[in-house]
Amino acid sequence: MKMKIAVLTGGGDCPGLNGAIKWVTKSALDPRIAASRAMTFEVVGVVEGWKGLIEVDPDDEKSRLRYLKSLDEEVVRTWDRYGGTNLGTSRTNPFNPKNDRSAKLLENIKKLGIDAIVAIGGEDTLGVAYKLHKMGIKTVGIPKTIDMDLAGTEYSLGFDTAINIIMEEIDRLRTTAGSHGRIFVVETMGRHAGWLALRGGECSGAYIILIPEHPFDMNKVCELLRERRGREINYSIIVVAEGAKSVGQKEFLKDSHIDDFGHVSVGGIAGYVAGEIETKTGLEARHITLSHLQRGGTPSAHDRLMARWFGIAAVDMIVKEDFGRMVTLEKGEIGTAPLAGVVHKLKLVDVDKYYDTERYNGRRTIF
Repeated sequence: MKMKIAVLTGGGDCPGLNGAIKWVTKSALDPRIAASRAMTFEVVGVVEGWKGLIEVDPDDEKSRLRYLKSLDEEVVRTWDRYGGTNLGTSRTNPFNPKNDRSAKLLENIKKLGIDAIVAIGGEDTLGVAYKLHKMGIKTVGIPKTIDMDLAGTEYSLGFDTAINIIMEEIDRLRTTAGSHGRIFVVETMGRHAGWLALRGGECSGAYIILIPEHPFDMNKVCELLRERRGREINYSIIVVAEGAKSVGQKEFLKDSHIDDFGHVSVGGIAGYVAGEIETKTGLEARHITLSHLQRGGTPSAHDRLMARWFGIAAVDMIVKEDFGRMVTLEKGEIGTAPLAGVVHKLKLVDVDKYYDTERYNGRRTIF
């Protein structure tokens, strides 16, 4: 029996996606493993995620060439060395109630002879995979989000590279902050979850870390800064997640745009914090938003390794007909979890366990 696997990436890009695509392809097509399987595989990459499967015209050769890429071991040989996604991505929601295109998606999957889909993405992308699974489509998920807020897994592709970028950028800022005696407020991604800000801030030695899970008191932030100056330390680094907010306030919005999944664009909190510091303390403060820098660059060693493991595991799941599930990392071991437990549920920072609400930083006790 021969199965056609379609692999796609959805949502924001990050390092590790190309590696996962590579190892789905190599594992599926490995001739030495094929002999022990009851099936063989063909692998196609879908361009621009769910958008590609909706917009492709199965009856038009040019359209098929535009949205579908035949993948083999030679095509993907070097893909794991590069960030981003060579297949492209989109934030398309086929089940958007304002523009429901799920019928077209299902029709195209059938016409193209796709037997199984490996969806690499976060809550939104995997949410679509789960809905398709409930409609009889064989789907497998691979977790990807630099926010690291996917439930059911200890790790999601892109996170390690992102916190390394945060650390490197703050290391650069630290020298200029110290030279000029300034406070730098660094804004990271993290709409609902503060993992990037917390772990990036801890790794870079930030003095204050502000996360969405615990609204902060601006007066207390200023008090901590004055205390630090009293110890004759002339600069400070503050890391703030884009979704953080002060007590009694809502999150800051970049604009009025709402995406296909109903998400607003948050951001701008760093500018507010820097401005309040200058007003309340008279200390010189600057702010910087790392934005898409956190998504860029080549994948770290850890993200390359996890992409390999996740990609191989996804094919194993197809062989075992373990559909409607996502590859996971739990207690250092690769496993699986039902997609039903992933969607509409976020993995947030446990404030009691990981966050010091007095220092606005990571805890200094472990047990």
